[in-house]
Amino acid sequence: MLVNAKEMLDLAYENGYAIGHFNTNNLEWTKAILLAAEAKKTAVIISSSEGAAKYMGGFKTVANLVKNLHDALGITVPVAIHLDHGTYEGAKACIEAGYTSVMFDGSHFPIEENLEKTKEIVRLAHEKGISVEGEVGGIGGEEDGVASAGELADVEECKNLAACGIDFLAAGIGNIHGVYPADWQGLNFDRLKEISEAVKMPLVLHGGTGIPDDQIKKAISLGVSKINVNTECQIAFAKATREYIEEGKDQQGKGFDPRKLLLPGTNAVQALVEEKMDMFGCENSAK
Repeated sequence: MLVNAKEMLDLAYENGYAIGHFNTNNLEWTKAILLAAEAKKTAVIISSSEGAAKYMGGFKTVANLVKNLHDALGITVPVAIHLDHGTYEGAKACIEAGYTSVMFDGSHFPIEENLEKTKEIVRLAHEKGISVEGEVGGIGGEEDGVASAGELADVEECKNLAACGIDFLAAGIGNIHGVYPADWQGLNFDRLKEISEAVKMPLVLHGGTGIPDDQIKKAISLGVSKINVNTECQIAFAKATREYIEEGKDQQGKGFDPRKLLLPGTNAVQALVEEKMDMFGCENSAK
C-alpha cells in the first residue's frame, strides 16, 4: 500500500535528514527507485511531472504502475506517488487518479491567486488523505517548459502559503532545475534560514542535480526535508545506455532485447538513487 508523504517528511524534519524525491519516466525507472529504497531501508517519493505522465499513458497509468510494482517487488518501506509541479487542473486530476501526494505549483500566479487555489487543492486532497506541496518564488531553470530565473522566495508569502494547510513547502532559495551553470551563485542560506524559522515545516529543495554535497547537507540542517532529483538520473541513464551501444553489446546475441538494452541504464539509476539516499542521511530511517 502506498502512503502520503506527510508522515515520512515530518519524521525527516524532526530527525535531521531528507527524503529523496525521484522523478520516474517509465517502468524501468520506477523499478530502480523502488529497489533502491528497499535496499537502503528508507521511505521514498516517486513522482511524475505532468509531461512524464502524459508520455506514460496518463495519471492513472502512473499510479497503477507504482502500486503494482510496489506489490510485485514486495517493497516494505513507505512509498508515496507524487505529482511534481502540478497545475491546478493536473493536481485535481491526480487526486482522483490515485496519487497519494500532489504538488500544486502556483508560484507563477499573483500571490492571492496562488493562496486561493492552494487552499482549494488542500481541501480536496486532505479529504482523501493526500498530502500537498505548495510553492512560493519560482525555481530557476526549465522543467517541462516551465522556466524561471531562480528567485528568492518572500518570507511573508511563505508564511501565508504555509497557513493554507499545506504539508510541505517549496521555496526559491537560488536553486534551479537542470544542470547548474558555471557562474551559479549557490544556495542562499540566509533566506533559507529565515523561511525555515518563519514556517516551521518541512521544506523542499527542487533542482537537486549538481548542488554540491556540502550545500545539500547544510540545507538539510536548516529544515530541508525533501530533495528532488531528476536530471542527474536522466544523465546517468543516458550515459550507461550509450556505453552499452557504443561497445556493440546490442549486436551480441540478443543484446537488442529491450530488457537487456535498458538494463545498464536502469542499474545506473538505481546506483545513483542509492548514492543520493546515503548523502541525504535517510538510510535505515524506515527500520
